[in-house]
Amino acid sequence: MSKTHINWPALLVFLGFLALWQLFSSCGVFPAYMVPTPVRVGEALIKDLPMLVPHTLTTLIEALLGLVIGIAVGSVLAIVMDEVRIIKRAFSPLLTVSQTIPTVAIAPLLVLWLGYAMLPKIVLVALTTFFPISISLLSGFDSVKLEQIDLMKTLGASRVQILIWVKLPAARAAFFSGLRMSVTYAVVGAVIAEWLGGMQGLGVAMERMRKSFAYADMFAVIIVISLLSIALMEAVRLIEYVTSPWKHKRKGV
Repeated sequence: MSKTHINWPALLVFLGFLALWQLFSSCGVFPAYMVPTPVRVGEALIKDLPMLVPHTLTTLIEALLGLVIGIAVGSVLAIVMDEVRIIKRAFSPLLTVSQTIPTVAIAPLLVLWLGYAMLPKIVLVALTTFFPISISLLSGFDSVKLEQIDLMKTLGASRVQILIWVKLPAARAAFFSGLRMSVTYAVVGAVIAEWLGGMQGLGVAMERMRKSFAYADMFAVIIVISLLSIALMEAVRLIEYVTSPWKHKRKGV
């Protein structure tokens, strides 16, 4: 049975940070209208919660749909690149270059091309999440020893069987590492796309609050975005635990 351990050092640091934030804001070190106290942010969060729920659901749907597409595209691309070396040599530089283009530069174009609905947000999330998946899987495939592949070939295994029984299990840990990165990119990508052009979502809510100079409400939205990212990362951790229970048993979790 898994045990829940409280990370006391991290908790104490977080509480200390909140205490210093409250102290400096209350003493006027930070302008109250620009950096509200944690108490004011908490009050704003409670006040805005009914309004933030539909925005959060919209962002969550966009992030999950884009993430699923990104996982599918990244996985297929990694498998094809691993199986056909000439494709790997041809597309590896393009993959790297694709990640040098800022998200804030792509989002307005997608909004212009695809409109203000969910589609451009989903496409942007997919574009930002497929790279960690493909790179992580490729790294996992490369970790397979040639002796294992030669043994499977000796036993008459096909390339598909080698992929299923040798390469994919070897790349499991790397895949989940890439997935944890992709989850955070998914939420951030959806929010940025909403910020630059949308009708609903946490990014839209932040933009409206910015225009009304409601900084406490903006901080409240930031908290919701952080909690959403943490929740998705915990979901990934749970999936990894369910699909790899032996890994945690060895660690005594």
